[in-house]
Amino acid sequence: MRRILIVALFLVALPATSPGQGQPLPNKPGSLKFAIIGDSGQPGSGQTAIARQMVNSRSRFPFEFVLMTGDNLYGGERPGDYERKFSIPFKLLIDAGVKFYASLGNHDDAGQTLYKLFNMDGRKYYSFKPKPGVRFFALDSNYVDPKQLEWLDKELAASGSDWKIAFFHHPLYSSGATHGSADLQRDLLEPVFLKYGVNVVIMGHEHFYERLKPQKGVEYFILGSSAKLRKGDLRKSALTAYGNDSDYAFMMVEIDGDDLHFQTISDKGVTLDAGTLRRTEK
Repeated sequence: MRRILIVALFLVALPATSPGQGQPLPNKPGSLKFAIIGDSGQPGSGQTAIARQMVNSRSRFPFEFVLMTGDNLYGGERPGDYERKFSIPFKLLIDAGVKFYASLGNHDDAGQTLYKLFNMDGRKYYSFKPKPGVRFFALDSNYVDPKQLEWLDKELAASGSDWKIAFFHHPLYSSGATHGSADLQRDLLEPVFLKYGVNVVIMGHEHFYERLKPQKGVEYFILGSSAKLRKGDLRKSALTAYGNDSDYAFMMVEIDGDDLHFQTISDKGVTLDAGTLRRTEK
């Protein structure tokens, strides 16, 4: 089993003079580059600004795909809603060939699994391996039933991947006043994560950004502020390594061997949080 240790961690707020200035990601050739958005399905100025910053950032850091932590469409889910709430605001990225991998939130209908641009292929939970040494596990935290747990156990056991990264909606740990930690989901999922050495878990649901302190050797991030923001809802606690409930945000991540570099960027192009996780043997 592997664990990760935070190294070279720094928290910065760079001036919003030019998006991408002060880029801390190494941007090495051949590394795995991806982005993350959460609770992104609300049309409005926040969503528009985040989509614009993602396009700007990608011109400097060519991420290949985007993880979605759920609540991908708020309200109606007619064909026009998929366009208005997703394909139109993120059109420039989609046209550039960037793939989006979705997970389901509590506001999402299961019919989203059939939407081609969410790459779920009719599945509420699935895994994919974009390159050797890294595998992602998209889970349905709305219904963590025995069938899903059996699937997850088998997938993790057979993965053979060095980096194991899970993403889903309900946060197993959270300092949010509105929702807080999802104790039921944590009781079910955490033992499986620990059994197979899951390294990083990315969640949504809370409309803010929070990087949690490592919990039992696992790194947890909450990103649910890519289109909706709940200002003042983050009650920083003993769990909090860094948090922000004042800005819309998305993340960019680069994996290069044993190092995972992350950068969280606001709708104004300001770097809110950045650092490096190094995977080490237990």
